[in-house]
Amino acid sequence: MDIRFLGGAGEVGRSAILVNDRLLLDYGMKSGNPPQFPGDADPDAVVVSHGHLDHVGAVPSLLSGDARPSIHWTPPTYELTLTLARDTLKLHGVSASGARGGSKRRRRFGGTMRCPFTETDVQRVTQVSKTHGYRETFEAAGHEVTFFDAGHIPGSAHVLVDDGETRLFYTGDFHTADQQLVSKTTARPDADAVICESTYSDVEHDDRSAVEEQFVESVERTLWEGGTVVITAFAIGRTQEMMLICEEYDIPCYVDGMGKQVTEMLQQYPEFVRDADAFRRAKSHARFVTGRDGQRRRIAEQNTAVITTSGMLSGGPAMTYIPAVRANPTNKIALTGYQVEGTPGRRLLDTGRAEIDGRVMPVSAGVEWYDFSAHADRDGLLDLLSEYGDSRVLVNHGDRCAAFAGELADEGYEASAPEPGDEVVV
Repeated sequence: MDIRFLGGAGEVGRSAILVNDRLLLDYGMKSGNPPQFPGDADPDAVVVSHGHLDHVGAVPSLLSGDARPSIHWTPPTYELTLTLARDTLKLHGVSASGARGGSKRRRRFGGTMRCPFTETDVQRVTQVSKTHGYRETFEAAGHEVTFFDAGHIPGSAHVLVDDGETRLFYTGDFHTADQQLVSKTTARPDADAVICESTYSDVEHDDRSAVEEQFVESVERTLWEGGTVVITAFAIGRTQEMMLICEEYDIPCYVDGMGKQVTEMLQQYPEFVRDADAFRRAKSHARFVTGRDGQRRRIAEQNTAVITTSGMLSGGPAMTYIPAVRANPTNKIALTGYQVEGTPGRRLLDTGRAEIDGRVMPVSAGVEWYDFSAHADRDGLLDLLSEYGDSRVLVNHGDRCAAFAGELADEGYEASAPEPGDEVVV
């Protein structure tokens, strides 16, 4: 089996792996200014592990030319990909023809340098989409492929690829601990080679129940004191996780941003969440914000919690809520996701100042960060890999892939960390 790393090797973002020059695993984008994309590919078929931007963000661009590869995923991943693609088009102002602000610069066949696809390309995605459930083996580009629940977000999948000679286990992103929204992964299929994510290879997460207790205690104390809590959360997965926690502990909450649309969609696929009844109760418990900035400013004066995007304060309704609550020390801003270096959320944590629409504002409200990660930590990675002591291990999707691969090699694994563009034969 020939494996080529087009992106996601030695980095978090733009995951893309080409198998036997025919089957593409993921095709994401790396957010930034400007965003970054994987190397070019012309596959016969595409298999997508889950619906996060770094794994699906560039998928529609594969349909910009004459090629029409089939695209395989779970139903939630398909829906999430369309949601993210349309949001990307809106963010970068790309028309159906690919025009944007008169610029004639293009990447591949359509789109712009910042968005490599058009609305027409997104519409084509629906024409070539093929959805599959967990543990349903299907054929793609001459390979047998099987999805297994990865425990990361609804619809996330480990991908097992069999070309008749070699079995490759692509972990995608995964978690080995239960979350409120989804159950942990338990799948460990036989494989000759493993491509394993390593996002938190040097981190040990705190006990999940302890993190929840600390979060709930802090929010309840703030509300008891008369304050407002702005809970920043990623639209996919984290918003719904926070909704479930608020419902379980009877914390009054509003939900704003793209997380509303994602929540509505996920309710259509109850088999992909841990507890469909709890999810339904959480949706009923929350109040969805339907107005604009005027309503948001009024909500910010209420004694309540607001779950809103963006998770790193780089846009979204948070741009209204943060200025509205920042000056009152009784209020609180709870960051519930990883804050990448250089983002407004990270600067707020480090400096106590918020950058909103180019303006830097001092923040007197309390600022707290909680580790609600949906990724396996070091112990979780080692737990999964303990089943593959005789397999070739290729480490990707992390900031310290080479270091982790070296640590695995010291423990007796046949492990390495490919770099972008590398080709590996297993």
